[in-house]
Amino acid sequence: MAEAPRRLPSLDLLKGFESAARHLNFTHAADELYLTQSAVSRQIQTLEESLGVKLFTRQRRGLALTAEGARLREAVQSALGQVREAIESLAPRNAPRGITVTSTMAFSSLWLIPRLGKFQQLDPEVDVRIAANDRVLDLDREHIDVSVRCASDASPPPDGRWLFREELVPICSPGLLERTGKVLDGPEDLRHHVLLRMEDPANPASWLSWNSWFEAAGARRVKPAGSITFNYFDQLMRAALAGHGVALGRLPLIQEFLDEGSVVAPFGTRVASRRSYWLLIAPTARGRPEVQRFADWLAAEAAGSETGDRAAGRPKRKRRT
Repeated sequence: MAEAPRRLPSLDLLKGFESAARHLNFTHAADELYLTQSAVSRQIQTLEESLGVKLFTRQRRGLALTAEGARLREAVQSALGQVREAIESLAPRNAPRGITVTSTMAFSSLWLIPRLGKFQQLDPEVDVRIAANDRVLDLDREHIDVSVRCASDASPPPDGRWLFREELVPICSPGLLERTGKVLDGPEDLRHHVLLRMEDPANPASWLSWNSWFEAAGARRVKPAGSITFNYFDQLMRAALAGHGVALGRLPLIQEFLDEGSVVAPFGTRVASRRSYWLLIAPTARGRPEVQRFADWLAAEAAGSETGDRAAGRPKRKRRT
């Protein structure tokens, strides 16, 4: 009787191994797969136990593949590549080419969507699907091709393409100043106004807090006339546009509102948030011409946004009269 074929490890374990073997770093693999470092470590441990061999050895400068690990890496990379090619070949030639893009709610609604018409004019045959979500999504599992994420400058995402750095500046509706008659020539004048605040339960030390802005701007904290708190930036922007108070605007996300005059930056004191926006392409989408064209277009738009913001769009400081 023929021996039963050995049961293969799960695809998740093989994907985790392939990423770790390519980076030789569990942390970088975890970032790429949107998992925790401990989850990747457990995947490797489970795979090693099921195979009965060691795949990695720890060295002074990091990880190294064993002979068995190197052999498995070649096989897994080859197999995954063949699967991707087969899946792409199954699509009908005349099928619409689609790109799925994910980012935060704020970036999607304030920066990306207003610019999508330009891409549609350049590449009308490519369908774009926006999957806005403030939760970090697994690109492979959610079938996402392109991601734009805001991350700390100290720990950028592996293989990310830098787009622009974020800056914070106090903004309000012109109608707010006209209605209240209260000047806003400097941070000390914020005591006369309602402050619109962001409160993210998942990130209590938010870089969008007024306290952080006062500290970074080298200004003395003041007690405002009142405050309204929101947990989404688009809600906060609606309140600012409606003249309910003064908000911390995120440049260049809100540059369009400054350009059209629906909000103003009364004293224009900017501070860097120490966070930047990064473009990522899912491993399964790399090599697709339409995805690369979209990524290049998005990067060019980001470069133009950065240039325009630094030039004519920079808010001016008002002087007392």
